[in-house]
Amino acid sequence: MADVATFDADAIKAQVAEGISKIQEASSTKELNGLRTQYAGADSAMTLGSRSIKSLPAEERKDAGKLMGKLRADFGRAFSSRMESVAAKEESDELAREAVDMTLPVRRNPIGARHPLAKLLEDVEDFFVSMGWQIAQGPEVEAEWYDFDALNFGPDHPARQMQDTFYVKGNQAKDAAGFVGSNMVMRTHTSPVQARSLLSRGVPLYVACPGRVFRTDELDATHTPVFHQCEAIAVDKDLTMADLKGVLDKLAVAMFGKDARTRLRPSYFPFTEPSAEMDLWFPDKKGGPGWIEWGGCGMVNPNVLKSAGIDPDVYAGFAFGIGMERTLLLRHDINDMHDLVEGDVRFSRQFVMGE
Repeated sequence: MADVATFDADAIKAQVAEGISKIQEASSTKELNGLRTQYAGADSAMTLGSRSIKSLPAEERKDAGKLMGKLRADFGRAFSSRMESVAAKEESDELAREAVDMTLPVRRNPIGARHPLAKLLEDVEDFFVSMGWQIAQGPEVEAEWYDFDALNFGPDHPARQMQDTFYVKGNQAKDAAGFVGSNMVMRTHTSPVQARSLLSRGVPLYVACPGRVFRTDELDATHTPVFHQCEAIAVDKDLTMADLKGVLDKLAVAMFGKDARTRLRPSYFPFTEPSAEMDLWFPDKKGGPGWIEWGGCGMVNPNVLKSAGIDPDVYAGFAFGIGMERTLLLRHDINDMHDLVEGDVRFSRQFVMGE
């Protein structure tokens, strides 16, 4: 409001009455402080009216001064009374919000945290289910036939040696006809679930097999004797490497974001032909963006199909496998496998918000 040229008692009284009315309706200390600035501040009618008293004739200044004193006193009393009431209510409400019920039982044991590896396995399962695939499980103590023979591993393959595979003691048994059964091993991969699925579910088949596997590795920063894989197999008519590449690219995006992609390098695996190593384009790779090995894949070897009684001239398939620990290490920039297996709850708590 601009400075008034003359003292207008009626206008000033009207402004003060308006201010007192708004004060009585105010419901917060913030609102009250704003009204005080508006109706009693430097640019208010009361302040400007007081300044304009000097423009009055001398005989009128005394009455004008008394009027301004009364108006200020009325406004001040209304403001103080309402501020006291509103502030008390705000304090009471704040105390009620912050109240602690001392009769509630105390949680004496700290709450743990879900391991990020379990959450990752669920994410992978959700990815395959979203494509219409099935999730399959199998035994961790597995018959050697499922773990090796059914997957085209020859009897002299290095993977079948005790320096690579855990064999179960007392692992031979005879059936009713007197034949010695397969040796029993701690499964070295989840591929035997693929073989079991071919035998039990038939074709067409679209199955992912996440689970725990075992190798005779020493625990260090990048290895552990017990770890997790997710292997997948699709068997149908007219499947090609192009179908395999499409699924791998979609999986990479689901795990690492929209910029992720894969490439295939020729390799060899007994259970696929042709076979390939799968590389992942990784923007956060040490030393700058680049390719990093992620898993293995290929077209299902005809011998694997034959072992399940499936005609390889009619059906074709592809299969691939990725390490879950490796995926987790890459996704979250974890540098030491020890963090995944030592059970320190402080490690797992870092990932709670990510769920």
